[in-house]
Amino acid sequence: MPLLNTPLNPIFLELGPITIYWYAVIIVTGVVIALWLATKESVRLGLPKELFTDLLMWALPIAIISARIYYVIFEWERYANRPFISLIAVWEGGIAIHGALIGSVITAYIFAKKRDIPFWKIADIAAPSIIIGQAIGRWGNFMNQEAHGGPVSDAAYENFIRFLPNFIENQMVIDGVLYHPTFLYESLWNLLVFAGLLWFRRQNPLRGDVFIHYVIWYSVGRFFIEGIRTDSLYIIGALRTAQVVSIVAIIVGIALLIYHRKSNTIQVKYNGKKI
Repeated sequence: MPLLNTPLNPIFLELGPITIYWYAVIIVTGVVIALWLATKESVRLGLPKELFTDLLMWALPIAIISARIYYVIFEWERYANRPFISLIAVWEGGIAIHGALIGSVITAYIFAKKRDIPFWKIADIAAPSIIIGQAIGRWGNFMNQEAHGGPVSDAAYENFIRFLPNFIENQMVIDGVLYHPTFLYESLWNLLVFAGLLWFRRQNPLRGDVFIHYVIWYSVGRFFIEGIRTDSLYIIGALRTAQVVSIVAIIVGIALLIYHRKSNTIQVKYNGKKI
């Protein structure tokens, strides 16, 4: 297989001592698009226009903190000698999306209670926004040449990789080795889930099922893609943390879907109106 070796510059802009990386630009772009989609849907449903802007002001910093805490917990042997500094040293690298999601969900739940808005409504509106933000954000990993899979075999190259755009193949060559672009696999999967959630949301009342479907289908894709990655966090031995969390999320999600169908007790009103 042909190997190229001119990676893209991870730096977007340098202004004196200030360096802005493509990773940050891409993540912010994903957040902005996600916020726009959620705001548009909440307005359509008669909810306050500023609802998700207010939520994001709390959820975003908490998501970053919880993503770092999650990572440090599962890399404890590496950080045990300086636990406090490790928790805040995000510039050293190392955050985990599952940690960010856990922190965001807890924040959204408390926020919904404070605003007297059904949590499941916020969750259902946010679900497509979250997954499209993740789909975009994975391209930040691409620019950093991280979160990739193992080396590409000759068969995989001939059957798939060689059909990818040259800039993707080129960026996945690291130290003369071509690696699987798992960022791309997850981004494409997330786009499929995004399209499915938009369709499902139009066909069903907002009662939590859209968000639960997000949890289930994102976890299905993440489980298989995680098995290809080379930078996984591990619980014990070869047991990958993200795969265990994905399995638990799928099981809990299916259980919640069954519960919702049988109980039919999820709130469907806001300010006396159905939404």
